[in-house]
Amino acid sequence: MKVWVCTVCGWIYDEAKGDAEYGLKAGVAFADLPDDFVCPLCGVGKDMFEEQS
Repeated sequence: MKVWVCTVCGWIYDEAKGDAEYGLKAGVAFADLPDDFVCPLCGVGKDMFEEQS
């Protein structure tokens, strides 16, 4: 599982944990989120996220 970070506001999406506060179930890969997914904090699209190493 990977961790993705919004490059605009720093919100973190951890695939292993999900984010229950925003209705994101644990175990869902970032690539499997809908194409119209936006950062729940700042509203930017998936293209503004980077995989954290």
